[in-house]
Amino acid sequence: MSAFPSVPRALVRASSGHRFLTLTAAWLLTRAVMLWLLAHDTLPGLGGGAVAREVWKLYHRWYVVLSQGAFPAHDTLWQYPPGAGPVLLSPALLPGLTYFQAFVALTLTADAVIALTLARAGTRPGRSVRGAAYWTLGLPLLLHVPLARYDVQVTAFAVLSLLALRRSPRASGTLAALGALVKVWPALVLLGTPRGRTTRSAWTWAAGAGALVALVLAGVFRNPLAFVRQQGGRGVQIESFGGTVLALATHAGWPGTVRYQYGALEFTGPHVTTVAHVSLALSAAALALLLLWRVRARHWTAATPCDAALSAVLLFTVTSRVISPQYMIWLVGLAAVCLTSRETTQRPVTALIAPACLVSAIAYPTLYSQVAGCTWTGCVLMLTRNGLLATATVVSFVRLWRSTRPVVPRRQPEQDPHRLPSGTLSST
Repeated sequence: MSAFPSVPRALVRASSGHRFLTLTAAWLLTRAVMLWLLAHDTLPGLGGGAVAREVWKLYHRWYVVLSQGAFPAHDTLWQYPPGAGPVLLSPALLPGLTYFQAFVALTLTADAVIALTLARAGTRPGRSVRGAAYWTLGLPLLLHVPLARYDVQVTAFAVLSLLALRRSPRASGTLAALGALVKVWPALVLLGTPRGRTTRSAWTWAAGAGALVALVLAGVFRNPLAFVRQQGGRGVQIESFGGTVLALATHAGWPGTVRYQYGALEFTGPHVTTVAHVSLALSAAALALLLLWRVRARHWTAATPCDAALSAVLLFTVTSRVISPQYMIWLVGLAAVCLTSRETTQRPVTALIAPACLVSAIAYPTLYSQVAGCTWTGCVLMLTRNGLLATATVVSFVRLWRSTRPVVPRRQPEQDPHRLPSGTLSST
């Protein structure tokens, strides 16, 4: 009799091992394809060399300046917080490789860490390996772009922070702060922390770790706040919601043009400043909406912090003046974390993010000339991608709001004191 209970455990272990091997094989195969695409980046439809150029030209140029103990203050393309400096310097850890090779190797390492962490989290009670599968199969929808941007490393901080929250709010807060120092948005992952001790611990450690690391970076590198000036000067990028409106306006006679500035293709011309201000106002409204949710939320589940993080990043993405292709990496990572929990409310949202990634990859790098030229093909691509993101954002926030409302017990119908209980007979 004592042998029987061990059979289910053995089957569970065998099943888990089989899933892990399947995920590993899928990760190796898809990443091999992504590497092949990156190696053939100059082919038509793969970017004409533009995707890889970001690393070996721009990142390496910043690497040289950072190696001299300063941030590239006079470079209008430098728009990142000081934590980006160590990430861009990290290829020096692999001296036997070129800067490009080392950067890609470290990006793949961060990618593998995310996949492995999601897979391990999925084996715990109440969890699912769907998150690991979503990351493994979702990231390649963006073709080779993720390997040539440092957003995978940033996403790793956010994913690890969310998965660490239940066991160690201190570690969660520290990881979120480190991610925020690299690219700001990971600070949003702490928005949904449960009230009370968990929130106090996570937010306190985030503030302390962020301040400490920022002071260290300010002491090591000159011009740590140079990015603020460059970021403030950015306009309306062609792939943003505002950019889609302006692209459609060109077909109605609007005289604006597209120009490369601040590291992106942006619109210039009449009313562009107004569109940029509207985007900023919408971002402020998104923040107010999230704060209102935080104040009104009363019911937390294990999935709420992950759901809130995805909803928050979606809100700030769709209201941004810029929606670069690599922003989709953030959404894939956060959607994957949500799917590790069986209690998540965001499954319909993850089903919208995947096709949005696919359309985004068609827009960039495959048909980017169409998007830049504001052709009808380019406009349809942006309407489709941004429409999917807008729908995902609305669905995400509505489901988050409803899932955290207080549970109100149903009111029992008032009984007539002169009415006999059902099933009894009167004696008169």
